[in-house]
Amino acid sequence: MVIDTPQESSGPVRAEGDQRPDTFRLGKHTLRSRLIVGTGKYASYELMQQALELSGTECITVAVRRERLVDQQGRNILDFLDLQRYLLLPNTAGCFNAEDAIRTARLGREILLGLEHPGADWVKLEVLGDARTLLPDPIATLEATEKLVAEGFQVLCYTSDDPVAARRLREAGATSVMPAGSPIGSGQGVLNANNLRICLEYLKEDDPDYPVIVDAGVGTASDVTVAMELGVDAVLLNTGIAHARDPLQMALAMKAGVEAGRLAYLAGRIPKKLYATASSPTEGVIASRAR
Repeated sequence: MVIDTPQESSGPVRAEGDQRPDTFRLGKHTLRSRLIVGTGKYASYELMQQALELSGTECITVAVRRERLVDQQGRNILDFLDLQRYLLLPNTAGCFNAEDAIRTARLGREILLGLEHPGADWVKLEVLGDARTLLPDPIATLEATEKLVAEGFQVLCYTSDDPVAARRLREAGATSVMPAGSPIGSGQGVLNANNLRICLEYLKEDDPDYPVIVDAGVGTASDVTVAMELGVDAVLLNTGIAHARDPLQMALAMKAGVEAGRLAYLAGRIPKKLYATASSPTEGVIASRAR
């Protein structure tokens, strides 16, 4: 099967007649695509390259621990990424304490500084609680956030959908708080929409432009759309594309899901009602004659 590469997209426009791209700020960076895609778990680097292109993403995450940069054939993942096209977001995947996460963040910064890449000034922070659930350790995540912010990092924090934990991370100086829709790689989608709504309320109460990103758990395009319809600014995913039966088709689907969800959020859905509401007027209809 051949899939045509789509034209470069500026994302959904704001309204009819207004052709300004619907961009958003993420720290010092401005993005048009609201889909952030990971680079792990693909069957090959070549497949990863194609999927990233079809997804329309501008920002990709890369695990920077040394053993994750090189595949079984000894090839470095950075050789397969267009550093002029994509903004790299180093992440601390696989870290289970604050010290390891901080050390990994510094390593990512050094690598990207050596490449003179603008992604050197930020990090996607993951500090996991255990290997079975891959849920975040809230205390270690807060500790690492405070220390990395003090070192000048823009910290994008992976966290649970606990609104109180999310607010504490923002107060600690996180550039973005990224609550999980469901556990990493689970494909369960958004399990607790109400918690995400409260997270949005808490995080955006003083600044409606504060970036909130759903990170983890989405398995298909409808999951992405649901997340975007709640009002989050972007969705970050990896497994949903990389482990799909057809990653290239799923990359296209995820791109469309983000754009559809964003447009629906901007449009404003109708309220849910218990009973039907006729779509045609009932006044002035022709009455039948009694026989």
